[in-house]
Amino acid sequence: MEYASQREASVDLLSFAPCTPPPGAVERHWHIALPANGRSLPSRVLRNAGRFVRGVPPLIDRLAGFESQIAAALQGQRYDVIFVEHFWLGPYVDLLQGFADRVICDLRAEPWPGRMAHQRFARLSEQLERQFLPRYSSALVTSERDAERVTTLAPGLAVTVYPNTIPWRPLPEAGRERIVVFSGNLEYHPNQQAVAWFARAMWPALQKSEPNLRWRLVGMNPEAVMGSVSGLDRVEMTGAVEDAFAEIARGAVAVVPLLAGSGTRVKILEAWAAGTPVVSTRIGAEGLPGRDGEHYLLADSTADFLAAIRRVLQDETLSTRLRTSGRLLYEETFHRSAAWQQLDKSRILGD
Repeated sequence: MEYASQREASVDLLSFAPCTPPPGAVERHWHIALPANGRSLPSRVLRNAGRFVRGVPPLIDRLAGFESQIAAALQGQRYDVIFVEHFWLGPYVDLLQGFADRVICDLRAEPWPGRMAHQRFARLSEQLERQFLPRYSSALVTSERDAERVTTLAPGLAVTVYPNTIPWRPLPEAGRERIVVFSGNLEYHPNQQAVAWFARAMWPALQKSEPNLRWRLVGMNPEAVMGSVSGLDRVEMTGAVEDAFAEIARGAVAVVPLLAGSGTRVKILEAWAAGTPVVSTRIGAEGLPGRDGEHYLLADSTADFLAAIRRVLQDETLSTRLRTSGRLLYEETFHRSAAWQQLDKSRILGD
């Protein structure tokens, strides 16, 4: 939306979530309100059990059945291009083709985590991708790896690599504190899994060897990981914050001990922008073009992850190299103006 408006395109927005577009970014804005769902654990388990039996991926099911509202909103309109954000709305492609010359699917979203209960949903999602993706004009993905996967699912589909980005932020001047920082929505299962592993296998050892170190968890829904950190000392939980970037910038090291997930991690982009050294598992850094030892340290075992954190905390030369190289990569690739150049090259809005 911001990219198109900056290129002097006239933009309309149809959203399922309440949002306030930036002033001047859109001409018209329609909002389709989703019916309320129960948020309790029993309600969610019951809903997803029904979806499991019916063979419908959760978010596709949640956003299904709004054909008449979409058609009513777009009635009388004709667009050069319609962008469909996330494959959760992918099945609407046939309807949207009646209102646009081209329909483009933005696949730059993380799918449901790969727990056993979701393996069926993953297989169903892949079947739907094979069914619907070939009907799109093109697709946007976050990485070359994702581009290869989409090309396998839909041979002949034009695919543009458009990395996840964050807005431009100047390098913070605030001093660093003796803090290990982890950021993200703590209700997201891969983040919960990462916190549990770090809390159980790494934080007690770090407490012993680094008595002044604190572990700060930055992100909404802290209650989702309370059980994992209960009883641990020097653990701080911020809850939802106005500026996660500022919190990350205070840290001596940002940890990404993810064991599952896909796409690319905004938490690493934010750490690079903040000039905060990153220690990550390989799956946590998947899809990003950084190099181990230059833009982050990669470690997959408990012992290696602990050793990497200690190296960053104790080796100022290494810490400075990671800060500088990560920040430079952000400036070259991962702020929005830089990434928009990829869309310009692909002529995503046409000639």
